[in-house]
Amino acid sequence: MRFRKIYRNYIQNNLFVKVILVFAVIVHLTIITLSYLLFGLISDSIVNSELNNQKQAMERVNRYMEQKYDWVQNTVQDIYRNSLLASNASYFLRHSYSEYAQYMLDQNYAGGNESAVDILSYLADRMDADPDIQNMLLYSTDMQQLYAFNRNGPRRLYKTNPTRSYIPEIMAAEGPVAATPNIWIRGLIGQWNSQLYSMRVQVNDKNTLKNIGQLLVYFDSGMVNRSLDQQRTPLKGEILVLSQDGQVLSDSANRYYGQIFPYMKQIGSLKESEALDEPSYISTLTQNKAGYFVVGITPKSAMAEAYAGLKRTIILISSICIVVAVIIPSILIVNISRRTNRIVHFMRKVEGGNFTARLQDAREDELGQISQSFNEMLDELGRHIDREYKAEIRHKQTELAALQARVNPHFLYNTLEVIRMRAMSQGAVDVGEMIYSLAALFRNSVSAKAENTLGEELEMCRLYLELFRIRYKDKFAYEVECDQELLRVPIAKLLLQPIVENYIVHGMDSRRKNNRLNIEAVQEHGLIRVRIRDNGKGIEPEQLAFIMRRLKMPETEEQQSFGLRSVHERIELVHGPGYGLNIESTPGKGTSVTVIWPAAEQQEEAGDV
Repeated sequence: MRFRKIYRNYIQNNLFVKVILVFAVIVHLTIITLSYLLFGLISDSIVNSELNNQKQAMERVNRYMEQKYDWVQNTVQDIYRNSLLASNASYFLRHSYSEYAQYMLDQNYAGGNESAVDILSYLADRMDADPDIQNMLLYSTDMQQLYAFNRNGPRRLYKTNPTRSYIPEIMAAEGPVAATPNIWIRGLIGQWNSQLYSMRVQVNDKNTLKNIGQLLVYFDSGMVNRSLDQQRTPLKGEILVLSQDGQVLSDSANRYYGQIFPYMKQIGSLKESEALDEPSYISTLTQNKAGYFVVGITPKSAMAEAYAGLKRTIILISSICIVVAVIIPSILIVNISRRTNRIVHFMRKVEGGNFTARLQDAREDELGQISQSFNEMLDELGRHIDREYKAEIRHKQTELAALQARVNPHFLYNTLEVIRMRAMSQGAVDVGEMIYSLAALFRNSVSAKAENTLGEELEMCRLYLELFRIRYKDKFAYEVECDQELLRVPIAKLLLQPIVENYIVHGMDSRRKNNRLNIEAVQEHGLIRVRIRDNGKGIEPEQLAFIMRRLKMPETEEQQSFGLRSVHERIELVHGPGYGLNIESTPGKGTSVTVIWPAAEQQEEAGDV
């Protein structure tokens, strides 16, 4: 209800408030829509830029891992290219360590000053040349032994008895080149660092191409992150290197070492983003030769942080634009509204009858032109009123005076005729009462004032009817009813008496003993209605239609119903069309004449008296 009241008082009938509200809604929707689209475009650009940065970092990690893969492959290839080194490697992998040591002594003795190339020394030198290597393992398939190089410890030879270890089976099984160190091998060599990944390569006899062993190299996973140090901008999210079965070879966030990556199914999805710990963007690079793939994971919340500043900036700029775009036009519209309200207020003053007021607006825009035109119209209207309207008022006043002058003799003639008939019929005592009533009627008719109050006019009707009540005694009765607040309402003289007289002359049946006339004055819906109802002869429908037509026709001397027409014409002259007499009648049952005129102006005039 309160909102409805505010809408009715401040919005419904205020055009400029509606304009401001509609304009504000359009501005808000337009700027918000553009801001949303702009934010979407820029945020997508930022996300794509961050994902591109991540892909570049993934490519660097992939190149680093490929270098390690190539390093292991090149190490074996270098052995194959050196015939002596290849022979020594084959001998080492097919004989016991003591036999290999004797074999190397024999070679050195036979070579004289040239030392034989030791496969173990070669591998140790290769390991020392790469600081990323933590362990290097040379496994002999025939001898089922493992020679381990340790960066921070001595080299050792381990026997891998299949009855006590699964290492022979593990080494015999085919698997990816890149993987995490096997737990049995870790336990054998005592290497429990979880941040390691291994690269392995088969070692074959150069002559027979039969597999005689394997070379395993354990690299430090933490050194993979060195490739990310070249990133110019901070990397959002994390990069992982995973084997095909989900083993974590490298993790830039250090969260998944020592366990299987829990979201392998999501990694294989073709969707741009998946729900991991939280909704995240996923990118993948696959290395088929080594059997690993590089995964980039960036949570959407981290991406949102990248354009959080952009969001605040766009909101701030949009708010400023909305404020500026709404306030400045609103100020202009309020100014126009004030000028328009002045014009409307001025028009109401003119409507109230103040034709001397003038609008003061010196501007030359449309409202200024309206003000100037309205002033000119009032000047012309004033001149027109002086020429036409006042002249017409004087003419109508003359007509009204003439009508009243014509009514008075007619009334006096009828009254005297009644007294004459009464006097001729009998010389009764009640003649005095009739003369008293007649004298009162004479005084009112010859009075100089042009108006009576409704109470006075009803009193004149009562005196007139009293004459006929005395005459007809029990054959005629009347009743006058009027609301107390209507008694002082001013009306024209002799406005109701002709209607009462018309009943006496045409409606009453002197042979009946129950003739009755009722006069009732009430106020209804802003109108004053005086109903004069009788139970007389009534009027035939054709005659009633004829009378109603004659009431609206210009007056001629031959016309009848002079009294009714004079009443109707005077009401129209004073109050305008739409007011006057209304006649309803049923033959044999009576007639009802209703006189109607507006109540507001009458009461206002009564209040001024």
